[in-house]
Amino acid sequence: MTASPAWLAWALASACFAALTAVFAKIGIQGVDSDFATLFRTVVIVFVLGAFVTWAGKWSDPRDLSARTVLFLVLSALATGASWVCYFRALQIGHASQVAPVDKLSVVLVAVFAFAFLGERPTLREWAGIALVAAGVVLLALAPRRA
Repeated sequence: MTASPAWLAWALASACFAALTAVFAKIGIQGVDSDFATLFRTVVIVFVLGAFVTWAGKWSDPRDLSARTVLFLVLSALATGASWVCYFRALQIGHASQVAPVDKLSVVLVAVFAFAFLGERPTLREWAGIALVAAGVVLLALAPRRA
């Protein structure tokens, strides 16, 4: 599978929206149970994505999906849900400036999992970048907070 050059623009947009997610969520969960906030957020996402898929004319018959596709999409959904529950709980009790970077340890874990399970082979330079991300997460997570 060849990557399109547009991946970088989409990835940068994702990073911007993820950053806004942390800031908006930190404000939005004040005085609300984090699990309920996660559910509420998920319902909004379902409606927005449903409208987008309809508008874009991208509806497909789910019965046409292979069992393997369904299995891995369900596993992905379960992992996403668990991640969101943990993320919102961490945001509710921690500082967004610490929680969000630690959440990005997923970058390191994706590289390790892709190596182990997908056969991807990052270059030495890419592993160095991954190590720098891990080091940054440690620095931010362990940094003493000033009141």
